[in-house]
Amino acid sequence: MRQLLGSFGLTLGLVCSTAATMAWAVAARRREAGEAGRWARIGTYGALLGAVVAVVVMVDALVQHDFSVRYVAENGGRAVPLYYTVISLWAALEGSLLLWLLVLTGLTALAMVRVHPRAGDLHPWAISVLSVLGAFFFALALFAGNAFDRVSPVPTDGPGPNPLLQDHPLMGVHPPLLYLGYVGMAVPFAYAIAALVTGRTGPAWVAVVRAWTLTAWAFLTAGVVMGGWWAYEVLGWGGYWAWDPVENVSVLPWFTATALLHSVMVQRRRPTLRLWNLTLAIATFVLVLFGTFLTRSGVVESVHAFTRSAIGPVLLGFLLAVVLGAGLLFLWRSDRLGDDEPLLATVSRETSFLANNLLLAGLAFTILLGTTFPIAVEAVTGDRLSVGAPYFTRMTVPLALLVILLMGIGPLLPWGRAQGRRVARQLLPSALAGLATVGLLGLSGLRGVPALLTFGLAVFVAGATLTRVVLDVARTRALRPGPLAGAAGRTLLDRRRTYGGLLVHLGFVLAAVAVAASSTYSSSATQQLAVGDTVRVGNWTATLQEVRRSADDRRTSVAADLLLREDGRDVGVHAPQLSTYPTLTQAVGTPSVRTTLTEDAYLVLTEVDPDDGTATVRLVVNPMVLWLWMSVPVMIVGAVAAGWPRRLPREPAAAALPRDPAHQAEEVKV
Repeated sequence: MRQLLGSFGLTLGLVCSTAATMAWAVAARRREAGEAGRWARIGTYGALLGAVVAVVVMVDALVQHDFSVRYVAENGGRAVPLYYTVISLWAALEGSLLLWLLVLTGLTALAMVRVHPRAGDLHPWAISVLSVLGAFFFALALFAGNAFDRVSPVPTDGPGPNPLLQDHPLMGVHPPLLYLGYVGMAVPFAYAIAALVTGRTGPAWVAVVRAWTLTAWAFLTAGVVMGGWWAYEVLGWGGYWAWDPVENVSVLPWFTATALLHSVMVQRRRPTLRLWNLTLAIATFVLVLFGTFLTRSGVVESVHAFTRSAIGPVLLGFLLAVVLGAGLLFLWRSDRLGDDEPLLATVSRETSFLANNLLLAGLAFTILLGTTFPIAVEAVTGDRLSVGAPYFTRMTVPLALLVILLMGIGPLLPWGRAQGRRVARQLLPSALAGLATVGLLGLSGLRGVPALLTFGLAVFVAGATLTRVVLDVARTRALRPGPLAGAAGRTLLDRRRTYGGLLVHLGFVLAAVAVAASSTYSSSATQQLAVGDTVRVGNWTATLQEVRRSADDRRTSVAADLLLREDGRDVGVHAPQLSTYPTLTQAVGTPSVRTTLTEDAYLVLTEVDPDDGTATVRLVVNPMVLWLWMSVPVMIVGAVAAGWPRRLPREPAAAALPRDPAHQAEEVKV
């Protein structure tokens, strides 16, 4: 019965998405909703219902241990705890497609009912594009990787999910956040395609997609960092980022989406960057599709990747079709992609945003090249190459430092044209503070030029941000005299979007400082210990107290009880362990981490002999890792403030802005 219900949900979703695609296109061409609009809405809700049915049936099958369902037989297990049983929905390829469909159809329905005032005839075309995406992924889940296929004979138990996916609660957080970020980028993509179809390439479509892009960006940011936290807590190699191909493709859309968020602000004020913004919106979702293909095709070997399946070639074909279709639309609308008012060849906030965009695009291209080059070489020659961390570090660090530099300069630049001396005077105190920071830290004995530059630039950005706030408060008091606190409060309310963006910058800088400190000044020691022996790193020591075995229905584990001390003070017993699973030939290590405000003591059990009571222990001291995780709430709060809807008047400066000639023609029937 569950096989029938699950397949029915996928079939319903496919039929409704296909019908909604056509109905929305008809409604768009008729320029009125009418009967076509009613059927389009029914189709959109029907697709969502189909995804909900499929997901609910699969979760029920996992919880009830229905091993007649293929996905449950391959990824379920009676000994798996309930929490990990439920989230096994996205532990493997076919189940992850169900989560993808649930998020996609949910966002499509939300985009259908939340219509931006400036959407106009962009809206039905955009929902039609989203429905096309839904129809494709429903067909993919139904025909190329149906999780509801029946197993015969029916096993009495299953192996459970990959052991790495049932050892940390972030398994229930990281993938959904990533999917909300990934799939959320489909909405800006859909509106970009709608802008090309209708010819409305002016400021209307960027006004519509700003909030959608910002929301998806926030989820993607949280998802990427939470993935690093998960790897740090589970994989046991002492770090949170390894330049793994699947890790790399997860951040590619983040770079292009970040660039889009900056450049749309320019187009909303001036008739420029049309082609660039449309390219960024489409490229972001193309990179999402590329990452989806890479993780589901089996072309890369990664702890994050799924196994090889028939889904990979189909995804590649769809990816190529999207790229080709977008390219044809660009050719068709080439007459509406020019800039009516090119950016001035002078220092201004617009040019700083353009420089920021070029740097972010350079980061994305550098990482994409390093990730795909070995794949391309192997496909052509059969030789296996490896592009490791030295390439990525050498190529990306200088670009990232320039991005941080612009975070300090850009907010103090005015729109239009800056007065060089005035801006230099405003930036001078922050620049001197940054230089003094680098000098003092260097004299104190810290080494590592990139890390020192990061610390100096962080102080520069913080100082420039404070300068911006002080100047804004002073202007507010000049216009509306009153107490300082009142002026600060009015400034915060009036410019909460601006300050939200500045808070995001500070969160990013905090993450950069944490990465620079933990990657440059990490120290470690590995030592074989008998009971009573101690391993020491800096002011941390770990003394072996006991080696013990344990077993349950899922695994057999050997743990080492280690008394951890900081500066001679006991901070507790920590127990890293090695576990063996029936489905794996190699033991899985689970680290134990002691986190403080300034550094982490990271314990890993690399080898153990329970009979002799000896254990080989690695103690790693990583500075400032906590602040990498803390940067996420800072950036999310900033994103919420930046994206919070304004009260009327919606855009008080709109009447004073230069009129976009292309916008006058946007309502012309195409």
